[in-house]
Amino acid sequence: MNTRKAIWGKNFEAIERSLKEADPDLFRYIQEFAYDEVLSRPGLDLKTRELLAITSLIALGSPKELGTHIEGALRNGASEQEVRETIIQSALFVGFPLALGAMKMLQNLLRKRESSS
Repeated sequence: MNTRKAIWGKNFEAIERSLKEADPDLFRYIQEFAYDEVLSRPGLDLKTRELLAITSLIALGSPKELGTHIEGALRNGASEQEVRETIIQSALFVGFPLALGAMKMLQNLLRKRESSS
């Protein structure tokens, strides 16, 4: 399965369109390097890669991308508890305010998932 589809799920077309609209060349770099090369490498499964992405995006303070990768982690086999623990672990290294924001985002995403099922 395409790595972007595995992470983005039903949001695939909307995310792809948004990235292309931002800049077609940047989209191509994201697609070819980030997704087709780095995230598709052997050695770590996609769930683990997504949990690592969550920590990195918390540190960067990138909420839109963080939401995408929290959903990607859950979609690729991470349990709610594993995502929570990843966020809590990040508090030690990047700070409690950023981790709290990420935890609130997780709660919102879980509520949306529950209401849509």
